[in-house]
Amino acid sequence: MSESSHEARVEDWLARLSLRRKVGQMTMAERMHVTPEDVKAYALGSVLSGGGSHPGGNTPADWVRMNDEFWQASVGDRDAPGIPMLFGIDAIHGHNNLKGATIFPHNIGYGAAGDPELVARTARITAREVLASGVEWSFAPTLAVVQNPQWGRTYESYGADPALIGELGAAYVTALQDEGVMGCVKHWVGDGGTRNGIDQGETTLPFDELEALHISPYYPALDAGVLSVMVSFNSWNGRKCHGHYQLVTEVLKGKLGFGGIVLSDWDGIDYLHEDYSLAIREAVNAGIDMFMVPEKWRDFIEDLVRQVESGQVPMSRIDDAVRRILLTKLRFGLFDMPGPAQRPGSNHPSFGSEAHRAVAREAVRKSQVLLKQEAGVLPLSPSQRILVAGKSANHLGNQCGGWTLSWQGEASGDSIDGTSIWQGIRQMAPGAVLSRDLSGAEADPAQHDVALVVIGETPYAEGFGDIRPGDHLLVETGSMIEGSMNPLEPYARSMRLEEVHPEDLACIRRISDTGVPVVALLVSGRPLVVDAELEASTAFVACWLPGSEGLGLAQVLFGEYPFTGRLPMPWPGGDGPVSGDSASAKFPAGYGLKLPDQPRKRLVDSAVSVGYKAG
Repeated sequence: MSESSHEARVEDWLARLSLRRKVGQMTMAERMHVTPEDVKAYALGSVLSGGGSHPGGNTPADWVRMNDEFWQASVGDRDAPGIPMLFGIDAIHGHNNLKGATIFPHNIGYGAAGDPELVARTARITAREVLASGVEWSFAPTLAVVQNPQWGRTYESYGADPALIGELGAAYVTALQDEGVMGCVKHWVGDGGTRNGIDQGETTLPFDELEALHISPYYPALDAGVLSVMVSFNSWNGRKCHGHYQLVTEVLKGKLGFGGIVLSDWDGIDYLHEDYSLAIREAVNAGIDMFMVPEKWRDFIEDLVRQVESGQVPMSRIDDAVRRILLTKLRFGLFDMPGPAQRPGSNHPSFGSEAHRAVAREAVRKSQVLLKQEAGVLPLSPSQRILVAGKSANHLGNQCGGWTLSWQGEASGDSIDGTSIWQGIRQMAPGAVLSRDLSGAEADPAQHDVALVVIGETPYAEGFGDIRPGDHLLVETGSMIEGSMNPLEPYARSMRLEEVHPEDLACIRRISDTGVPVVALLVSGRPLVVDAELEASTAFVACWLPGSEGLGLAQVLFGEYPFTGRLPMPWPGGDGPVSGDSASAKFPAGYGLKLPDQPRKRLVDSAVSVGYKAG
């Protein structure tokens, strides 16, 4: 159907829809707080699953069944046809809400790999696994430009280089949407530049600098045809982005010509005013089209209808929002799709398959950054006597990080399907030994040639991962986190790993003091100050958050693939942190050692083909 046909169809809908049903199209509710009957009665435009929210036993079949019920309710019947709804999720490193999915590295690892083609293949596989669950919309990728690694969302970004972020983001968007899942770039705009790295905080800089640093990564994604943009929680020069007419309407919609859906973040309008009516009015008039109001969606609808009827919100703004929503649904092909239960990709057997996991292993391999190498300790040999220790050696939850089956990640990791780093090492070296209590207390140079110690952060997400130094907790007006800390990271007051997780340095020293050389493997969502850990280790690898396929890391350690990763942002030392372009870093952006001999290529993974395309 041509664009003119789309526009004519939308104008017909606008002429026939009541105000209440128009506002329904602007509303997104969370699946636990809405029923299919509600979707039909209120003509809701969208439903989402928040982090950790899932139906039934959390299988693809459960998701398809749920999504089909919502879908059928939205389209109505012959006597009362409706508008098909969109179902949205945060599939930010694979379909991470769904058990059994392939969990890819978080974006910071892709920044280290710097490979747009790899990002595109990852996006295609993510799309296929999303489609297997009957879902159409993913709130990804994140295009934040990180200026301070104290920020708890650092790992959601590709790093600190706007050009690289733009290139990787466009590759992801193109592949995701080509495969049949609607993309959503986020968070508009400046989320990675907040003062002191505080999530939802204040980004202060002139517009030309905002444009050059934080807006520029959006250009390639917009050129690639991304269909939605999510607004950020942060403020720019003292004003929250969710109520910022200049940024949303004048810049994004006007100057940049974006014609898709502008979406709020989770209850993002709540921080504009204590008075909910004022918050709604400011956000709607600023130019937001669809509102993620997970629990308060009824209140939102009733209040916005009242404000339109009283003239506080112009009808022209409502029509503009609904026009954009309907045009996007038409351009995406939503009106031509069957229900989720009848779609070719639903319940597809490729979900979580070996072919998909082979690509995830490749992503792990290409993201590893070698920071230190002495005495030729790497690459390892399967014939060596290897001791494996450290709290994260056999912990899928730690290596996957936040946004994995739950919002804050899995504390135990027992529910995640995959291969831990220890299990990957054991596949490469069957004679390797896992430390009995992970402390490395049994290290003995008479019995062990080398020790691999897996250290680093435990899972967190968003503001709960912020690092706030000292006793003064910096509180930003309107921040979700009013000085509180993540209960999973109660001591995250420092960039220095030895202060937050002293057990890691103790394990390294316990082993190295015996004379056994230590290869430290840092699992983290960002660069950290690891001066002491580096000094005590013979070799040191930044592994980021590799996801479910620990074998990929082992393949690099044993020389079957080379170290090719490069730091996507500066690495702090001393007191840390460093800004995104700092020349005073311990390691500059782009740093990464190579081993002298290029290792042989393993054929078993490189021969795996991923050829399935939905439809």
